[in-house]
Amino acid sequence: MSDAPNQPARTPPLTPEHTELVVLSILKEGPSYGYAISKQVAARSGEAFKLGPSQLYPLLTKMEKQGLVRTDWEEVKAATAEPKAKGRPRKWYRLSTKGEKRLSSRIEAHQRFTQLINSFIGLDAGHDGERGAYA
Repeated sequence: MSDAPNQPARTPPLTPEHTELVVLSILKEGPSYGYAISKQVAARSGEAFKLGPSQLYPLLTKMEKQGLVRTDWEEVKAATAEPKAKGRPRKWYRLSTKGEKRLSSRIEAHQRFTQLINSFIGLDAGHDGERGAYA
């Protein structure tokens, strides 16, 4: 948060839990590969969140080991490549059933946390304006 007047508040970095939630949410929409995931995160956050390779690929590897995502490989060739030329491998990530359950859990935890914070800043939908005995 910025202390300077008339300066926009700085967007805090994603926590590991929020990073996982964001990546799982993208994969819920369909299979994707690392570079495309990082581009979606940046685009959908208005460039506020950026996942570079050093942050994204270890997370994807961890999620694969935990069974949250399944992977497949594809050979990708440039449009101008010779027909017999070898392409480069691209790893695709797909959300597993276990990943869907983790995503639901992360969403619920995020919603609970947001509701708690909102109760302090007056945005809680159930808040009736009472501040308690110490107000």
